[in-house]
Amino acid sequence: MKEKEKVQEKTIQDWLDEYGESHQTPFNKKLHFICVPLILFSLVGLLSYASLGFLIEEYVPLYARFAHAGTLLMIIAISFYYKYSYNLFLGGAVVATITLMGNYYLGLYVSLWQASLIIFVLAWIGQFIGHHHEGKKPSFFDDLKYLLVGPAWILSFLYKKWGIKY
Repeated sequence: MKEKEKVQEKTIQDWLDEYGESHQTPFNKKLHFICVPLILFSLVGLLSYASLGFLIEEYVPLYARFAHAGTLLMIIAISFYYKYSYNLFLGGAVVATITLMGNYYLGLYVSLWQASLIIFVLAWIGQFIGHHHEGKKPSFFDDLKYLLVGPAWILSFLYKKWGIKY
């Protein structure tokens, strides 16, 4: 009986390099550095309306306001990063905290769902303009995991700039 060949799993660098293949032009990169964080921020804002607070309200009422589908998305994202890179996981946790707190405070002053929807639509338009300019389709058309890779790709540039290994 033949032993099945073990499929080599991608490294974080493989994911980042493959994502980067469709993000080569300076114009597209700049748009992504603006639009990816805005999409993440606005998506968490929209998902915050899918409350899961009823699950923890009895035990930790102070944090029940953060128990929503947006928080769940952030947990999934940083779990993905943890699988590949502890340092990207830590950066992702900081981004998740800033995103969740930013949405909370924004929602105190404006209609969060309306602001999030406007930001979400405009940021996706920007993304597609960048890909049209580049002449390449978005990576997530091939694999939805690239939606998680986009924020890590941006973090990787910051890490390189700051001399942090990922």
